[in-house]
Amino acid sequence: MSGYGLKTIAFAAVHAVMGLLLSTAVNAQDYPTKPITLIVPWPAGGSTDLSMRAIADSASKVLGQPIVIDNKAGGSGTVGPATMAAAAKPDGYTISQIPITVFRLPLMQEVSWDPAKDFTYIVHLTGYTFGVTTSAESQFKSWKDVVEFAKANPGKVTYATPGAGTSLHIGMEQIAAMSGIKLTQVPFKGGAETNAAVLGQHTMLQADSTGWRPLVDAGKLRLLMVWTGARSPNYPDVPTLKELGYPMVYDSPFGIAGPKGMDPKIVAKLHDAFKKAVEDPAVVATLAKYDMVPNYKNTEDYKKFIVEVTESERKVIETLGLAKK
Repeated sequence: MSGYGLKTIAFAAVHAVMGLLLSTAVNAQDYPTKPITLIVPWPAGGSTDLSMRAIADSASKVLGQPIVIDNKAGGSGTVGPATMAAAAKPDGYTISQIPITVFRLPLMQEVSWDPAKDFTYIVHLTGYTFGVTTSAESQFKSWKDVVEFAKANPGKVTYATPGAGTSLHIGMEQIAAMSGIKLTQVPFKGGAETNAAVLGQHTMLQADSTGWRPLVDAGKLRLLMVWTGARSPNYPDVPTLKELGYPMVYDSPFGIAGPKGMDPKIVAKLHDAFKKAVEDPAVVATLAKYDMVPNYKNTEDYKKFIVEVTESERKVIETLGLAKK
């Protein structure tokens, strides 16, 4: 091939690359031009789903495009993020809530994603108030009653969680270990199912976030403890883990991420929209309804936090003997 031909091909290749870069820059500048899908990896109707809908509605007003919720439950909150990591384009039109199980499960078992490489982290938002409930008709009037019964009946106390490897599962196993008792986990897909399990006394206890609040307020469930640093203002008579002798706070903080390789300009636009959303008084009120407190971290701080939380989770998982072999 002549030198002229090679130059022509080289010029065409450079032109194509420049065109692609220019197109990407224009797309990032105009973003978003169509609805955005936000994966919520939990069933509809739970506290995460309802709070994320409020946050998404507020963020959509900033972005000028609707944010459509896609409930992809399963895998203790990891099916949705894993599906996004495997199949979604990094164009900012598919993002997901990222529960802490995305970082924890890879320490416990083989998974299809690498939390350090397969996501573009955008913004950290908030965390949960977790609690342990029992049926109002239960013999358990306090957590002390549970411990005494469990000591006399090893393994017979059952508790519902939204999935194996969730903070509720790991937290309950830590509590059991510290108490010198054995509890039996019964995993479900989310709060609607755990509510039904404990309400129908199919399990003796429920460990979950505040999707139980309407049933507690209605007197159908009894709240035995909360896992926050201080007592809940909604339940000032309910003790915290620390008050019961367990030196722990579990709030399972979460944020938003997209697939790997997103344009930083698109990340910045999403970050700014969701930051404004968690500052929106209407969103703050919705979060308060479910005892969730805004816990904002910008993109860089969120990345640093992930490294820290992964290491702390590694220590807990190894202590409990749940680390993958």
